[in-house]
Amino acid sequence: GLSQYSSDPRTEWDLSAHSTREQLLEAVRNLRYKGGNTFTGLALTHVLEQNLKPDAGARLEAEKLVILLTDGKSQDDANLAAQTLKNLGIEIFAIGVKNADEAELRQVASEPLELTVYNVLDFPLLSSLVGKLTRVLCTRIKERSHKETAGSAVKDTPVSTGPQLSPTDLKISAVTSKSMHLAWSPPLRPPKKYRVVYYPSKGGTPKEVVLEGAVSSLQLSNLTSHTEYLVSVIPVYDSAAGDGLRGVTSTLPLSSPRSLRVSELSHNSLRLSWEAAQGATHYLVLCSAAPDGAED
Repeated sequence: GLSQYSSDPRTEWDLSAHSTREQLLEAVRNLRYKGGNTFTGLALTHVLEQNLKPDAGARLEAEKLVILLTDGKSQDDANLAAQTLKNLGIEIFAIGVKNADEAELRQVASEPLELTVYNVLDFPLLSSLVGKLTRVLCTRIKERSHKETAGSAVKDTPVSTGPQLSPTDLKISAVTSKSMHLAWSPPLRPPKKYRVVYYPSKGGTPKEVVLEGAVSSLQLSNLTSHTEYLVSVIPVYDSAAGDGLRGVTSTLPLSSPRSLRVSELSHNSLRLSWEAAQGATHYLVLCSAAPDGAED
């Protein structure tokens, strides 16, 4: 599966899209580069929520590997998103090109870093990594699969999504210029935790709140006024994440002062009055002479 990202991640194809090597290589040849910003944290969250799901071709019993390819420093918190993936047993390989931040690559990648972090000076040099990276990936999958099957014959892990593992009926209410309230119906099997991720739809730093599995509501505050927000509620189990709930809503604009009136005019003063704006703590009053040619 492959996703490209800038300020808005985009799935190019799912894990289940291509069944042969030839189909996959043809898809790579037809890929068009997506320019823009570098919101790596948002991209990793997109991979977890959209690409590593059964309906996108992910098998819960299969090993999960994410290869991050980036040519710049992230403009949001990539480490927080990466840690969430790693906590779910998803292994991250980080490959940097040109202006990538080596320290950030090492933060995002899984251990051992000598096998999961790569950095090259320019795009053509990526070809030099293919052989080694292929061998490392295949070896890691075999190692991890062997460890899991050697442990016990039966795993106590979720093997399906749906009402068993996924919350339903997300309600967004009490929306103000800087807050909103979220509530949802929990799944039949309570999760260990919930991850609530929210961010402005036109690009911005994703923020995350982690809740205990017994909680099914949250008040979001300190939001930006008059802004559309994307919200995701993701249930997290011991070794899997259920399908997330998603919602979109806009905060209200800040109220404005109204009914501006001018009175008590003199040769060098005037009095202004207006109806108060709800919630305002101060006012900034600007005045200037009328445009050239007009009467002062």
